[in-house]
Amino acid sequence: MLNRSIYILSLSLFLVTGCKNATNKTETSEEASNNSPKLTEAELLDTVQKQTLKYFWDFAEPNSGMARERFHPDGNYPKDDKHVVTTGGSGFGLMALVAGVERGFIPKDSALIRFNKIADFLDSTPRFHGAWSHWLNGETGEIQAFGQKDNGGDIVETSFLAQGFIVVREYYKNGTTEEKAVAAKFDKLWKGIEWNWYTNDKDGIYWHWSPEYEWEMDFMIEGYNECLITYVLAASSPDHAIKANAYHDGWARSGKITTGAEAFSYPLILKHNTRGNMGGPLFWAHYSYLGLNPKGLSDRYANYWDLNVNHTLINYEYALSKADSSKTYAENSWGLTASYTRNQDNSTGYTAHSPDNDRGVVSPTAAISSIPYTPEKSLAVMRFFFEDQNDLLWGPAGFYDAYSLEGEPWVSQRYLAIDQGPMVVMIENYRSGLIWDLFMQATEVQEGLKKLDFQFTK
Repeated sequence: MLNRSIYILSLSLFLVTGCKNATNKTETSEEASNNSPKLTEAELLDTVQKQTLKYFWDFAEPNSGMARERFHPDGNYPKDDKHVVTTGGSGFGLMALVAGVERGFIPKDSALIRFNKIADFLDSTPRFHGAWSHWLNGETGEIQAFGQKDNGGDIVETSFLAQGFIVVREYYKNGTTEEKAVAAKFDKLWKGIEWNWYTNDKDGIYWHWSPEYEWEMDFMIEGYNECLITYVLAASSPDHAIKANAYHDGWARSGKITTGAEAFSYPLILKHNTRGNMGGPLFWAHYSYLGLNPKGLSDRYANYWDLNVNHTLINYEYALSKADSSKTYAENSWGLTASYTRNQDNSTGYTAHSPDNDRGVVSPTAAISSIPYTPEKSLAVMRFFFEDQNDLLWGPAGFYDAYSLEGEPWVSQRYLAIDQGPMVVMIENYRSGLIWDLFMQATEVQEGLKKLDFQFTK
């Protein structure tokens, strides 16, 4: 995941030319679409899920089976980055693969082999009190430092990964002998994470620990962002659980996490870790809730369904408020989240887009991954992307990562694991609730939620 650093990458002449050509092609595509039947909702969802799943199936790092941090179809990677795999993004990928198996998009026997490969690879790589680093080298299993001092355990990325462990375990635990063996491997990996170590004997969880720099990063996870799942899993661990006060005093800031602020008449409910009061990037409404079902989930601080619906609607209304002065934003073109971005010189960078950090760039994952919260609006966006902007946005692993229609239409013809995974999983949760059901049925998750005084009514 790239939400703690910015990568400035060169946008090649080929890419820019591709954008120009795509603009001309779109007119022809629109004319043709008028003479052919449109996809039904089910066909559209099948098409987007299946194509996006290729990121984790066809384009995974071959030695490890893990999700690459990024996939550039043109092969133009910074340094030798194509072998870098992401732990958090691979957790999203595990859940996406389960959805793919259930939908029949990938063969069951081949999927089981892939799950086995991933489990064995992770079991062989360095761990830091049970936690994995943010990045690994998929060929060697060695640590790929995310930053100078970020070269050890990353408990947040590990929590995204562990969310996937539990989903795979629950999916296979009552299956064949081979399936039960895979479930047991992921169960072992999950239970070996020392969540309580990452409290540093304080009332809260610290994001990083390094054997070389120890706690020098000094980043306690507190206030609202993408990390709720970290606390939930830390409370759920059978052998290494945190105490409840780490959640209430650390994450919830002794109750100060709540707010009475509103945006576009929607209560924000929790104070997001942003400058203003219009909510953070939309991935905050996705990453923790791929397995953790916000529908019917509440605690003393929030109703998490209302929280995420309001967050999405604020993001939508913000885009509409800019539509009159923007070619990019419209009723069917919105969504601000972390993704590649358009720099002022038309090169490609990375940033966490939000109302506080608006560059006129829409990330397809933002609205699509919000489909459980805003189904009609998200489906309208998906259809616009697929039917009206197909030549600009559709690629070998689904919709490209980000685009802007300001001036010369621009697209980042690249992909990120953290953006592709939530689309597959949240579409599945909208369609069947499969991933939510698997995660929430885990006994230790239910106990962890009770420990933190959550209420869950399905």
